[in-house]
Amino acid sequence: QVQLVESGGGLVQAGGSLRLSCAASGRTFSSYTMGWFRQAPGKERDFVALISWSGGSTYYADAVKGRFTISRDNAENTVYLQMNSLKPEDTAVYYCAARDALVAHSRVPAAYDYWGQGTQVTVSS
Repeated sequence: QVQLVESGGGLVQAGGSLRLSCAASGRTFSSYTMGWFRQAPGKERDFVALISWSGGSTYYADAVKGRFTISRDNAENTVYLQMNSLKPEDTAVYYCAARDALVAHSRVPAAYDYWGQGTQVTVSS
């Protein structure tokens, strides 16, 4: 098992930046593909980005491509989401999630086995 704790959320003006962190503990961090998802009030949880166990492959939702960057530091057991050029529509609770690295990548929330508690990101216009 792995435990995940997100941090770094907050209130920012449109056009600003935030960096989210997700610290993992438990089973070997490099055993997992890591994903970031977000959920706005009254909406479903949506895929944002994922990164392979080695960091060699990354994938992004079209809505964030070119603005967000996912990265990981396996030595520090942490995955990051750098968010630039933030827009009001990026407002949501952001979650990190872990999926066994031996299975195919997935953008579907139900495919992930472990989740953090979420961190709120609010972008004002």
